[in-house]
Amino acid sequence: MMVSYYSKLISTKLKMIIKMKFTYAFALVLFIQISFGQKNTPELKGIDNNIELLMERYRAVGAAVAIVKDDKVVYSKGFGYRDLQNQQPVTSNTIFPIGSTTKAFTGTLLGILESKGQVSLKDKPNLYIPQFQFYNEKMDNLITIDDLLSHRSGIGNQGTSEVFFPKKDKLEVVQRLKYLKPEAEIKNSFEYSNMGYTLAGTIVEQITNKSWDSVIKENLFEPLEMVDSYTTLQEMQESNNYAMPYGLYKGNIEKVKFEEFNSISPAGAIKSTVNDLSNWMLTWLNNGVFNEKQVIPQNYIREATRLQNINEDSYEKDAFLFGEGYGWRLRSAYGYYRVDHGGNTFGFSSSLVMFPFEKIGIVVLTNQDNSELPYMIIDNITRKLFKLDSYPIEYPVVVKDIFRPDMDEKGLNNDKLPTHDLNAFCGTYEAKGYGKIKVISEEDALFVILPTFKFKLEHLNYNSFFFKATDQFKEVFNPQFTIQFLNNIQGEVSQLKMYSQKEPVEFHKKT
Repeated sequence: MMVSYYSKLISTKLKMIIKMKFTYAFALVLFIQISFGQKNTPELKGIDNNIELLMERYRAVGAAVAIVKDDKVVYSKGFGYRDLQNQQPVTSNTIFPIGSTTKAFTGTLLGILESKGQVSLKDKPNLYIPQFQFYNEKMDNLITIDDLLSHRSGIGNQGTSEVFFPKKDKLEVVQRLKYLKPEAEIKNSFEYSNMGYTLAGTIVEQITNKSWDSVIKENLFEPLEMVDSYTTLQEMQESNNYAMPYGLYKGNIEKVKFEEFNSISPAGAIKSTVNDLSNWMLTWLNNGVFNEKQVIPQNYIREATRLQNINEDSYEKDAFLFGEGYGWRLRSAYGYYRVDHGGNTFGFSSSLVMFPFEKIGIVVLTNQDNSELPYMIIDNITRKLFKLDSYPIEYPVVVKDIFRPDMDEKGLNNDKLPTHDLNAFCGTYEAKGYGKIKVISEEDALFVILPTFKFKLEHLNYNSFFFKATDQFKEVFNPQFTIQFLNNIQGEVSQLKMYSQKEPVEFHKKT
């Protein structure tokens, strides 16, 4: 659940990591499966070759691409492998986790409920969630549901609470917000917020008295005939055509673990196919109508794709329009109005783009972690469809390496030793809105135990350490945050600060 323009974010033990030296001279036997071919779209001539070349440069394992235009699917194909080890090809029906592209689905549920008179997007969250409070009275008085959908609330991601202290119960997690400081100006900022969408999904559950998952299925997956779309890993893994997650590390392709979304599922948990997402795009491009039925309210379509929040950007010719709708990013691109959202989750990168007035939609799903490949493919397709000049230089290769622990062991910094014996730092520390951290001593070293992780505390200087990942850590994100122990007026260790977000989180020693 990780921000640049295209978003990002951070548990079970994965049995093995597969290192594979991927020789594209051999493996760009990239099996290409064609579900829909090009349907009389001459502008797309050569697109298969372009995609293959980009995949080769990115050392990508697999991808699926679909294009809709003028109320029909004109292109839908799979490239490469959904399972590299077993050489299983990607098809246009291969299921990929789509990460934050999920957000538009959660917003749409609230739009549907609003059309039925069950909620207003101008309502405050505490109308629907029992005994709910934000961090302060200003937030309680000002924040409305539409602020959550446009990242305008100021809540921020609250990644420390979500990632290091996960819970499955959404209602329990959003009640933490009374203890969590806002990360930006209330109602007057852009601060990307998975927690905001968790709160939005919780409101859906409270109104309907059903799970977010079931409301998504009943109101969107079923009427849009998204037959291969799911909200849980278990459902996806019960199918026979889903992609495995991969990342790059020092030039090698490695298999990674799937991300567990727990309570933040409304922000990023959907798994889908390019064929199913074609139906989603066709509906948005047809004012919410699918198969002659109004599935998404037309008024919500228009509100969700209007500028609701301005996102700061560099001052350039397209800067007059760059911001957020409801679950969508909006901007001027190539001289056209574009609506889009990307999605990153462990081992997968995706992007979905629509040009509403040209009735064009493009979706690219890949099983490569933290990769700009989907955006390069979309740029190439867009230039072809709009008959624009090719990208003036060779497309850049932008793939961030997955995190892997450094196994080198270091002792104490003898020039700046801790102020106390190591045992004095041991104990249980707690912060409301987060949870408990236990610090223990093992074999003359300190370790920290969180609900789902155990890290060694590697010494930096004096009473500062950092979370040192061990070989048991299988996540793709870097967890090595600094912590600092503080003394009370008696000189006893009484507190630790965790520098894992904009402001350090303070944990107080209990035992």
